Amino acid sequence: MDFNFILLILDSVFLKEDNGILGFLGGGGGQAALGSAEPIVKGVILTAFAVAGFGILLNLFNAAVRKKMVDRTKLKRIMTETRSWQKERMAAMRSKDQTKMNELNKKSSYMNKMSMEMMQMNMRPMMITFVPLILIFYLVLPQLFSHTVALSPISLDIIPGNFFQLTCTATQAADPTGVCPQENALFLWAWYFLSSIAFSGIIMKLTKTSMDLS
Repeated sequence: MDFNFILLILDSVFLKEDNGILGFLGGGGGQAALGSAEPIVKGVILTAFAVAGFGILLNLFNAAVRKKMVDRTKLKRIMTETRSWQKERMAAMRSKDQTKMNELNKKSSYMNKMSMEMMQMNMRPMMITFVPLILIFYLVLPQLFSHTVALSPISLDIIPGNFFQLTCTATQAADPTGVCPQENALFLWAWYFLSSIAFSGIIMKLTKTSMDLS
């Protein structure tokens, strides 16, 4: 999954809450939702494609950085070795083969070291892409696009409590001071998030930067 989602969740805790709902997620009538009252890019169709385009471009940027910084051969070797050890360990536990367990436990420190190295290899590109993603998301997109950028045929707010709000509610749409033009309109961040997820797997496969090295 695209790292942008993690960034959004981490950063949301620093933003002001409104009526118990994070404004970042379009809560409190959407007053604090990302977007502009006078966007540069206008029109639902053009806006939807443009935001999706940003998601694709940033995924390509992530893939390029990952391809440049991650040694795929070494990563594949570590992942293969780690999975093999874990598989043998689980088999020994199921068969209650204590001798095999003791033998495999001797490699625990080494395997933990390998797992840590694998994690560092995957985290390194994220440290490079973190700042550009945040700057683009907070400084560029809200100036270009309106608060809601696409329409959904159904509500996508499946998590109770309106904490993780993707689409406008009927109450928000009925509020003349709010930012929701109609019910089930998707907020800017929501459409960006969904489009990024939709294309991230395809881009990782095409650029050969997927975590699945099989």
